Amino acid sequence: IGKIAGNPSKYMDKDVAIAGRVTNSFGIPLVGGVYKLDDGTGSMWVVTNRGVPSKNSQVGVKGRIQEGLSFGGKNYGLGMIEEERRVK
Repeated sequence: IGKIAGNPSKYMDKDVAIAGRVTNSFGIPLVGGVYKLDDGTGSMWVVTNRGVPSKNSQVGVKGRIQEGLSFGGKNYGLGMIEEERRVK
């Protein structure tokens, strides 16, 4: 996550995979949600169209990096749009 945040243009609109611990999450039933993933080098918001993982769960996620990520009317800046997820 630290490498992505340090040079976002290199990863923009490309499929990438990250893994870490969920530190925060917000969800809307039947709509999706957003959760913050921290891997020790940094943290990133991830938007999902399914349920959000619970706080402190270990998650691996694959998706596309995007600037100006928004959900529920709030802008989260640089983040990822989830395509696949694995929870430990």
